[in-house]
Amino acid sequence: MTKPTNSAPSQRMLRVGEQVRSALTQIIQRGDVLDPVIDGAVVSITEVRMSTDLKIATAYVAPLGAASHEAVVAALNRNARFIRGRLSPALRQMKYMPEVRFRDDTSFENFRKIDELLKSPEVARDLARDDAQADE
Repeated sequence: MTKPTNSAPSQRMLRVGEQVRSALTQIIQRGDVLDPVIDGAVVSITEVRMSTDLKIATAYVAPLGAASHEAVVAALNRNARFIRGRLSPALRQMKYMPEVRFRDDTSFENFRKIDELLKSPEVARDLARDDAQADE
């Protein structure tokens, strides 16, 4: 079997990533992780990316209502071994239970910055100039 030449995730990686995301969401929502930092925040798991061998799962989290995103991500990483043990029943079809790593999801911040740029006066001025030229 040959390796894929592109860097796009395979269907299997995507499917397993979604299963891990769903299982992680249930574990955190049930309150299985007893950590005071996590108890005070609503944690949304936006995406899970699997390594090609399915042994490492990188979970991107967006803590809502938390003072410090870094503190929530650090608390999740401290409890990663416990969480990995709780994943076992949901992922029993897997040969190896993946090691879970948590990262802060900055995509919402990037979207906000792009939105601010698009609404800036400089961009509005350029768009108005382009519209005026198109009308001529």
